[in-house]
Amino acid sequence: MSKLIPLQQRGIQASQLVLGCMRLGGDWDARNPITAEHYNEGRAALEAALEIGINMFDHADIYTRGKAERVFGQLLKESPSLRESIILQSKCGIRMAEEGEPARFDFSEEHILRSVDGTLERLGTEYIDILLLHRPDPLVDPEEVASAISKLKASGKVRHFGVSNMSQGQIRLLAAYSDEPFIVNQLEMSLSKTSFVDTGVTVNQEASRESVFPEGTMEYCRLENIQLQSWGPLAQGLFSGRSLDGQSEAVVKTAKLVADYAERLNTTPEAIVLAWLMMHPAGIQPVIGTINPARILACKDAPSIRLTREDWAWLYNASRGK
Repeated sequence: MSKLIPLQQRGIQASQLVLGCMRLGGDWDARNPITAEHYNEGRAALEAALEIGINMFDHADIYTRGKAERVFGQLLKESPSLRESIILQSKCGIRMAEEGEPARFDFSEEHILRSVDGTLERLGTEYIDILLLHRPDPLVDPEEVASAISKLKASGKVRHFGVSNMSQGQIRLLAAYSDEPFIVNQLEMSLSKTSFVDTGVTVNQEASRESVFPEGTMEYCRLENIQLQSWGPLAQGLFSGRSLDGQSEAVVKTAKLVADYAERLNTTPEAIVLAWLMMHPAGIQPVIGTINPARILACKDAPSIRLTREDWAWLYNASRGK
């Protein structure tokens, strides 16, 4: 990418790739403790990320029931000077099912404030660089959200705010009541989840009925200089080494095409898959979900790869199967 991504345009010196930390800490059973192996896995993932220039790390209060943040907090404790050279992002708003309580979304002021305090304690830090509201709460009161944001900003606990998995209308509603801008929107986008492109391509066509991506979201975020982040950008390895047994003809052909481009450009399939996503002029920031050091290192070339418009179209068409 030749131009600065939106976060960089705002003076936030974030890397073009983000390491997603959802897999740190083992399984999602809170009764199972964090082990020495989990800390070793986290340490190896962190070292690999730093080696390829990643300085931004994505968390959520629910990831492995808080264990992911605890593992990362221990790594920061081992290297205290690291905190000021990285950008920490976390999320809140999803509440897991507990005994006697349903799973639900919760953007109440009380829950947001309590969640941030928990994240700060687990990470062992005094502030979060960016807090995202994780998924839309159907009972959201935008004035209550604005009050929570105001308190978190004034206390120094959170420096910037954003959302995840929201449409332009949902962001506009929250923004209308908040003095703080929402500077990130994290959505599922990848070579296997192309509805972020399809929605625009199929305007005024019957095929538009098949798209699940909210219309106008890409354009709104670009107009407001909101950083679009992609979760699942590697498509769970679908085009970069995962077994293709039972997969569709389109997936098999796309994986072959990705491999061909990787060979031609002397890089890895992971880098090609990410480069395709990052070629979008919105300046999408992929959040890599793996903690496998080898796969993290395989993403190194993505920001510097230059695909042609023809390359991009061949990959897009192959993935869609038409």
